[in-house]
Amino acid sequence: MKRRTFLEAVAVTPLTFTAIGCDSSARPPATATEQDVAAMRRDWKALLAPDADVTLSTEPLQRSEAEWKKILTPAQFDVLREDGTEPAHSSPLDRETRPGVFVCAGCGLPLFTSRMKYDSGTGWPSFITHIPGHLATKKDFKLILPRTEYHCIRCGGHQGHVFDDGPPPTKQRWCNNGVALRFVPAKQG
Repeated sequence: MKRRTFLEAVAVTPLTFTAIGCDSSARPPATATEQDVAAMRRDWKALLAPDADVTLSTEPLQRSEAEWKKILTPAQFDVLREDGTEPAHSSPLDRETRPGVFVCAGCGLPLFTSRMKYDSGTGWPSFITHIPGHLATKKDFKLILPRTEYHCIRCGGHQGHVFDDGPPPTKQRWCNNGVALRFVPAKQG
């Protein structure tokens, strides 16, 4: 069954929001301050290894559907190109705790750092903020009630949704599909 058909069927039940991971009650208390968040946004390149396989260009990338299908796995194509959602607790990136940078699996643009990540308890990698200028948002009405969907600014790949139930100071939860990301560890030593 396609994701949209399934979500439309589920949207009319009161269990919808629990099923898609909007309950973040398992989240640990936050310790970040507004100054910490500003530093995370400003100094994100400190976690980028000098030889990292990433792109820093935000110039729009255009590829045909056939080209995307050649370079992405079926799961990545479903999420990045068809706005799919991976099952909760299925991504090892939800449990990734090493220092480093999370980049778009479609084009390699850095989107988040390990300093921005926290355990939301939802089963998806979650972040309190993002790298400025690397994500675009739009309203999503697929579940009837509006949500804020976000995409990679370079390739347009669907990443996830941002919710207002995150920890202070941002109170945001950038809830990302792990399959839409690639983790690049910081250079050790």
